[in-house]
Amino acid sequence: MSPEPSGTSRQRGGLPEKRKAIAAAARAVFAREGYTRASVDAIAAEAGVSKRTIYNHYRDKEQLFLLTIQESAVSVAAAHLDLIQHGLCDLEDLEGGLVAFGRAWVVPQPDFEDHFALVRVIIAEAARLPEAVLQGWLEAGPRPVTAGLTKAIGELVDRGLLVTDDLDETVRHFVLLVNTEVLEQSFHHAIPLPAADLDRLVRSGVRTFLRLYRP
Repeated sequence: MSPEPSGTSRQRGGLPEKRKAIAAAARAVFAREGYTRASVDAIAAEAGVSKRTIYNHYRDKEQLFLLTIQESAVSVAAAHLDLIQHGLCDLEDLEGGLVAFGRAWVVPQPDFEDHFALVRVIIAEAARLPEAVLQGWLEAGPRPVTAGLTKAIGELVDRGLLVTDDLDETVRHFVLLVNTEVLEQSFHHAIPLPAADLDRLVRSGVRTFLRLYRP
């Protein structure tokens, strides 16, 4: 279970305005400074609130980072699950549909720039981050998306469009071939790749995937 913010100002039906400001400031400061270097003082200054106000909402910096990455990951996961639902269900042209889905999946989304900056922080500082932070991020974002992708690819298998005796491995191969190469070359979206390069990488990944799993 995720830890709840301390303090009494959480309200039903949404976040109070000060907590929204703190959450936005935390995303920006953690993305810019990283977890280790970021200070609660800097986040308070960015949010335009006092340090005491932050501690009225969050127990400490660890909880602030945990809830910041969880809230961000939930939003990104919802967008990715919607993309999976609309991009992989009822495919008629298997290769064309997978390429179109792959393109939409790997194109950086401006609305999520802070989130992927936080992901880069997690990757860079994983050895120094509390285990609760790492697990909280995985449970909020990557694992639900993987589950959604597994369900969608499983449906393609059920329709006879793909053949596999290990669905989880098939999903891992799809992610590695279509998404991971883009993440590595772009340093997790830190360096934008030209559209032509994204298209080439996705097409190559999909074709290799289909050579492995198409009947």
